[in-house]
Amino acid sequence: MILYHGSNMCIEEPLLLRFLRSLDFGKGFYTTTDFEQAKKWAQQTVHVRSEGKASVTCYEISDSDISSLNILCFDKPDEKWLEFIAANRKNALEGNEFDLIKGPVANDQTFPTIILYLDGYLDAEACIKRLLPQKLKDQYTFKTEKALALLKFIEVKKI
Repeated sequence: MILYHGSNMCIEEPLLLRFLRSLDFGKGFYTTTDFEQAKKWAQQTVHVRSEGKASVTCYEISDSDISSLNILCFDKPDEKWLEFIAANRKNALEGNEFDLIKGPVANDQTFPTIILYLDGYLDAEACIKRLLPQKLKDQYTFKTEKALALLKFIEVKKI
């Protein structure tokens, strides 16, 4: 499988950053199978940081390597996925025993809906109903050094 990481630089050797990140799946190295999604992440990173050049780094990982990991998989945006994202976005999730978490992305288009859920204006059912038509892209979040070591650098594409 080919995975893409969008950033403001080429990342041949990915690292697990130690600072707290209030993202969908918490701290980790985020990738996607969708090149266009990675391209958007790269452009957004350059915009937010005001430095670097939008770059998509391409990696390969085998299915057998993935199957050797302890994986948490969300097949679709459902209540468990929403609760997990909400806990990460609130920095309320303690610890994490998974090597890899994969599931839909709560992106810029979905975030206003998730904010309404986090603030109590929408219940889980109403929130998910609003999210389902948005054709959410996927994300693979590498949470451990063991998992990260399985990614094989292929190339970088400057955007």
